[in-house]
Amino acid sequence: MTATRGADACDALLAEIRDCRRCAAHLPLGPRPVLQASPRSRLLIVSQAPGRKVHETGIPFNDPSGDRLRDWLGVDRAVFYDAEKIAIVPMGFCFPGTGKGGDLPPRAECAPAWHPLLLPRLTQVRLTLAIGQYAQAGLLGERRGRTLTDTVLAWREHLAQGVLPLPHPSPRNRLWLTRNPWFEAELLPELRRLVAEALRQGNRPPAIARTASNASRD
Repeated sequence: MTATRGADACDALLAEIRDCRRCAAHLPLGPRPVLQASPRSRLLIVSQAPGRKVHETGIPFNDPSGDRLRDWLGVDRAVFYDAEKIAIVPMGFCFPGTGKGGDLPPRAECAPAWHPLLLPRLTQVRLTLAIGQYAQAGLLGERRGRTLTDTVLAWREHLAQGVLPLPHPSPRNRLWLTRNPWFEAELLPELRRLVAEALRQGNRPPAIARTASNASRD
């Protein structure tokens, strides 16, 4: 009965998030919060914000970035879009618009408003992925490196705290991947192993990673 009440409360919170309009005046295409989560999710992906294609479809990582991310994780679309297995909770739930260098940063209001309410409900999470600099700033706070490369290079240190930092899988990052061959040679095999372990039935879940608001106070 307690588990049922917890699931109902999480569903109600997700519905409230998807109805959020607090940033409507600042969003060029209007609000459309995109995320997925369940109290039974075992892998948590904290990313940046939806791109235009994701905004249009309402499906997280439904774009070339998602294709690369699924390859990195070693999962297919059926597993990736099963909220019972994988939660996808960006730092900003809505497409923020596009600037000169690409998509704008996630809206600053989003994560402080919703992450402290949602992340503690994901009590079965066994591994948290922090994808991109904004997620790393939110989850790791002052523990992150001077640059994204420094942060990802220290992945073993951050993994000890339950968070694995990754670069964004955007096609724009091809040059970064070329310049950092250790990522595919060393980190990706371990990432796939850790993801498979997290998704495997019967594992005892570790303590959930801290919310963005907690990490930002470090």
